[in-house]
Amino acid sequence: MNRRSWIGSSLLLLTVAAAGVGLAAWKYGSIQANAAASANQPEPMESVSVSVARDVEHHQTATSIGTVLALRSITLRNELAGTVSQVKFVPGQTVEAGAVLVALDVSVEEADLRAQQAQAVLAKTVLDRRRALTQDQAAAQEEVDRARADLDVAHAQMARTKALIARKTIRAPFRARAGLADVHPGQYLNEGTQLTTLQGIDEAVHVDFAVPQHVALGLRQGATVEVFTGDSSPVAARIVAIDARIDPATRNTMVRARVEHSANMPAPGAAVRIRVPVGLARKAVAVPVNALKKGPGGDQVFVIEPDRENKQRAHVRQVESGTMLGDDIVIYSGLNAGERVAASGAFKLRDGVLVVAAGEPARTPEPEHLLSQQ
Repeated sequence: MNRRSWIGSSLLLLTVAAAGVGLAAWKYGSIQANAAASANQPEPMESVSVSVARDVEHHQTATSIGTVLALRSITLRNELAGTVSQVKFVPGQTVEAGAVLVALDVSVEEADLRAQQAQAVLAKTVLDRRRALTQDQAAAQEEVDRARADLDVAHAQMARTKALIARKTIRAPFRARAGLADVHPGQYLNEGTQLTTLQGIDEAVHVDFAVPQHVALGLRQGATVEVFTGDSSPVAARIVAIDARIDPATRNTMVRARVEHSANMPAPGAAVRIRVPVGLARKAVAVPVNALKKGPGGDQVFVIEPDRENKQRAHVRQVESGTMLGDDIVIYSGLNAGERVAASGAFKLRDGVLVVAAGEPARTPEPEHLLSQQ
């Protein structure tokens, strides 16, 4: 290899080496710049709504299905057979106590009554005459006694006939709302035919429901339960009676509660939901239901606490949860009243993450190089 070729190769190698060194220096500088920029980036921050745990006195509850019952409710039937002469009520309307509802034909009984009244008048006349004769000693005392007995028999027959007429006139025993009926004038009714139903119109109703035997042991007369009628707010009811026995098939006990007049109360026979307190009241705290996170490891909430630099951070906390109270959920242990928890947006948090309450301005830490220039 001549001298000129050797010098050309050396220059080429030096050029390549210089280019490599320059490229490495540029890459190293780029990495250092990126690292410095990353170090000066603000820490990620999550926005959540924050709620404060509040003290509550909570009763554990059980739920049952109950039936609404009128305080007075009967199925109206005729005691005696006969032909309908009048129907004086309209189904669904209110009838007053003592109002005539259905009248059966009593023409035969009325004829018998008139005959018995005439017989009673005659018996009274005979008795008066025998008494006058007895005073003149023209009649024996035995004849007076017989005449008095005839008058008593006549009065008894009249009373019997009047009772038959009254039993063929069906009246409302109390103020009530009449049910459906299929009774018409001229219709012959056998004894005991159902005419209609009467549901008493009172200022209160009863609700009967069944509870398990262990729940019934903790109930007392006068205790309060809640009655739910659809989507409306609950109505308070007072327990008035607890059955003396337990059903051997279901191990349940029947309980009766009284509900004072309520515009939301459905008609007798309707089904309602009953919430029954179980045991003694227990101290707890309540937080919004969206603050609770359920997982394989148990129930958790994110507690918002300041760190050493007074930055608000979310820390996961294991808790024991209970039942719901509207939009809140009861926490029995693991959380104290007054502690702040993440509510809406808690699903996106992780332990130790920086947070800001929704609606509050986020304090973004300034980069160190900016701080040093001030």
